[in-house]
Amino acid sequence: MIIETNNQNLSEIKNPEFYQYAQIYARVYNHFIDQIKQTGMALDENLEEETMKKLERLRQLQGTFRNSDKSIINTWISSACEACQKGVGTVTMYISLMCHRNCYFCFNPNQEDYEHYTHNKRDLISELSQLIKQGPKLTHLALTGGEPLLHKKEMLDFFRLAKEKSPKTHTRLYTSGDFLDREILQDLKEAGLHEIRFSIKMEDPQHIKKEVYERIALSKEYIPDVMVEMPVLPGSLAEMKEVLLELNRIGISGINLLEFCFPFNNAGEFIKRGYKVKNPPFKVLYDYWYAGGLPISRSEQECLDLIAFALEEKLKLGVHYCSLENKQTGQIYQQNYGQKVSPLMFFSPKDYFFKSAKVFGEDIHKVKKVFKKKNVTHYQVNIDYNYLEFHVSQIKLLKDLDIEIGISSNVMEIREDGKYLRELKIDRTYPKEFDLKKDI
Repeated sequence: MIIETNNQNLSEIKNPEFYQYAQIYARVYNHFIDQIKQTGMALDENLEEETMKKLERLRQLQGTFRNSDKSIINTWISSACEACQKGVGTVTMYISLMCHRNCYFCFNPNQEDYEHYTHNKRDLISELSQLIKQGPKLTHLALTGGEPLLHKKEMLDFFRLAKEKSPKTHTRLYTSGDFLDREILQDLKEAGLHEIRFSIKMEDPQHIKKEVYERIALSKEYIPDVMVEMPVLPGSLAEMKEVLLELNRIGISGINLLEFCFPFNNAGEFIKRGYKVKNPPFKVLYDYWYAGGLPISRSEQECLDLIAFALEEKLKLGVHYCSLENKQTGQIYQQNYGQKVSPLMFFSPKDYFFKSAKVFGEDIHKVKKVFKKKNVTHYQVNIDYNYLEFHVSQIKLLKDLDIEIGISSNVMEIREDGKYLRELKIDRTYPKEFDLKKDI
């Protein structure tokens, strides 16, 4: 068992050198929390116990758990979602970030060059041609926005080129559906589009939702896989159940339930609705590529309830809970997989971080004594922080020691002057409680 080291249990660390070292990351975490509070947003209470109960319920209902419980489904899942776990061979592009909608929770303002691409378009045909020509095998390709249907010609040219130059690539389109009609759907069909994903805005008036449902049903006649992808707003459970039942009646492939996020802007809109940030926001604090923002508390719990509802009602509709953490694993996998690192590092199959074990201060001598008896010579002593670092597989040799062990999480970063393995976090475990397969 690993205990996450944060402000709530930092004081429980008995080893003084370990405590001082953990303080480094506690200060980083505290600074991050202060930044959140400066937006006016508050953190909710920790809901881990409630979440664990809901996860156990889903196991009893025989839900399918993926990506170390970061992704859960009832029946069907898009192959694009499966590919997203590691992010290999899958690319998402956009023509522009222009949009006719103004959703308060949109995270596009966090995207690089946002202002430029709300007024300008990319030369996507040139970019896609280069990608196909130079890049590795492209298994999945998506077009998002903004709203891609604001640029109908460029959108169709994009999928036509993909079909011509990379015919085995699975293609998908993200849209609000507001500008969709039979003519465009026929063109998309001829361009070889495999999947279309609609968004349903829960705060839209009922007549607007009805029109979206009609376009979703219409799309079934043309596109092989029709989906909905939307965040689950806390407090919308009853309405979301109706959405699932309606989509199941229409007979589309599935729906992706996303963890609702605060994108570091429009804080007033979130505050007036009573939303709070999930506590803790991240298991591992890092600058993730996915620009969604911070997870909103209680969105996850309602997503889990909706998966349970789909299982209990035996819906044919594929229902997939895609947590924020699930969206982040592809980045860590791409940064770490295949990298040459110290033999003391272990590539975690659960979260794709590099892991190592550390003991501090007076515990170093105790561990060295055991290692000497067991002929373990692969370890490293850090004089500056007074710790001994070793491979996590060696923790099993220390079962008889009453010591605290730090589990270090690391990521490889490529900077201007080279590659660097960066430590992001240190958690605590005990030799008798640690299980390599279950814990990391």
